[in-house]
Amino acid sequence: MTTQLIKGIYQVFDNPKFNKDCLSNGQIKSKEWLVEKVQEHCPDLGIVFLCAGWYATLATMLFESKVIITKIRSFDIDESCCEIAEKFNMPWLIDEWKFKATTLDIFNLTYPLTYDTLNDKGNKVKLTDMPDTIINTSCEHIPDFKEWYNKIPAGKLVILQSNNFFELDEHINCVNDLDDFASQAPLSEILYEGELDLSKHVNYTRFMRIGIK
Repeated sequence: MTTQLIKGIYQVFDNPKFNKDCLSNGQIKSKEWLVEKVQEHCPDLGIVFLCAGWYATLATMLFESKVIITKIRSFDIDESCCEIAEKFNMPWLIDEWKFKATTLDIFNLTYPLTYDTLNDKGNKVKLTDMPDTIINTSCEHIPDFKEWYNKIPAGKLVILQSNNFFELDEHINCVNDLDDFASQAPLSEILYEGELDLSKHVNYTRFMRIGIK
């Protein structure tokens, strides 16, 4: 059975804007790990804000899993991401926008959020959404992380990943270990926390925290 992830790859692989690093072992294994732990510990995500969503391959993997999802809204500051993210998630895009990607700085997120997105004709459409779950798998990329995290309302389910790959210039908010990550993103209730050793594929460890803020 061909998954939508593979179909999406065929559609975007030759796009000059497509960064093939999203298909690296480290990226895919990190997302598979997240999906596995979500299915175990919090299988109903409701409305999801996928922050710094990039090409939203994680959304594709979540939709194809056993996780219950009302809809996913993927936000990224890079305007080249939307078209590719929507290719990966086309079945859910055309299903009354169960998936929608929007160019947006995640520091401008509010709860609830009213925002402009684009339809298939390039026209602006105003939406308002209130998430049940906030996912950010790119915490190592986020400047002023504390400012972003503090805006999330108490009681929301959060799913966060970071890593200890300090050598990459754009990794401006790496953590040393889970304790370091916990100090950045305190939770009132921890559903899961752990680390994924990716040293066989890349030179870092991925850390994940799932819980109630």
